[in-house]
Amino acid sequence: MSNSFVFSSESVGEGHPDKVADLISDSVLDACLAFDRSSRVACETFVKSNVVVVGGEITIPKLQDRKTGHSKPIDEAINLGKVIRDAIRSIGYHNADDVFHADTVFINNLLTAQSADIAQGVDAKKARGKKTAEQGAGDQGIMFGYACNETPELMPTPIMFAHRLGRQLTKLRKSGAVPWLRPDAKSQVSVRYVDDQPVEVVNVVISTQHTADVTHAQIESFLIEQVVRQVIPARLLTPRTEFLINPTGRFVIGGPQGDSGLTGRKIIVDSYGGWGRHGGGAFSGKDPSKVDRSAAYMGRWVAKNIVAAKLATHAEVQFAYAIGHPRPVSLHVDTFGTGVVADEKITAAVGKVFGFKPAEIIAQLDLLRPIYCQTTNYGHFGKKGMPWESTNKAAALRAAVG
Repeated sequence: MSNSFVFSSESVGEGHPDKVADLISDSVLDACLAFDRSSRVACETFVKSNVVVVGGEITIPKLQDRKTGHSKPIDEAINLGKVIRDAIRSIGYHNADDVFHADTVFINNLLTAQSADIAQGVDAKKARGKKTAEQGAGDQGIMFGYACNETPELMPTPIMFAHRLGRQLTKLRKSGAVPWLRPDAKSQVSVRYVDDQPVEVVNVVISTQHTADVTHAQIESFLIEQVVRQVIPARLLTPRTEFLINPTGRFVIGGPQGDSGLTGRKIIVDSYGGWGRHGGGAFSGKDPSKVDRSAAYMGRWVAKNIVAAKLATHAEVQFAYAIGHPRPVSLHVDTFGTGVVADEKITAAVGKVFGFKPAEIIAQLDLLRPIYCQTTNYGHFGKKGMPWESTNKAAALRAAVG
């Protein structure tokens, strides 16, 4: 008997309020790392109406006086206002009728220095009460990485289609060829699987912000022909496929004018669309000493190499950390019965080939660079050029398994 089910994943566009907040946070992070690779950054952003609030903790060693311990203002390293406004402008919030506008938003800066208690746990040096002089994890937590052989990116089909719809919509909007398109948007794709293989798209949902002078019929026709049919393979679209385009009927008020946005609220969009599990920690605005981000990237790298090595068709890696401690407290690989050898053997091989200490993760993936704005939109995984998308350890894994 065949096994049939439908699985759905969503994505959101660059102008979605939560993604506006994510991009601002990642832009601040990149600016800090460009000035000083040793920057410690945990930047959270809130946006609503015509207001941006940034808060959190930032410590930039180059600004600190080694003798007194005092730090110069962050504005001596980065122009915070310019960084924020440039991020908003890059999204597309610069139209004359935008309430949330790059040039006119009010910016509230609530950033402070990183807690000394946290810093001593992360720093690679001895401290009272700390059991090691190595760099420790920036927090406790569990992280997951996932990969499967469904798509060229080794990602689940529903989330990759949802992201591709968003990218196509943004490409058309930013080209200037479709003047009625505005930045806020969401997409969702439901895929039917039979015997664990994607066989058809059951429905596609797209909601896009637009100007008031375009009709719903125009929007619907354009998005089906110029977005959906350009992105989703024709073999997966059937006469039964349902298209739900701007299903409320109107989406003129959008972005932070229509809803509030907050860093880190789209963690499932950012990862595997609900297919792979998630440890709960957000990514954006955090430097790689925070294992919420760096270890999630590490997990993706490991899982992708397991699948690329053909040790399994589906692989999920889970590991956990204690704050201030350099080694993961657990490591587990689950291949969901698709492994060519026992999961325990793959787990042992992973432990031999990869280093999971925070300092090792940062070194292996070269994470102390301003690369994080490239990750903000359309998922942190499945993107060419990101170091955790490399399959350069596949041969070593095969050899370690024996």
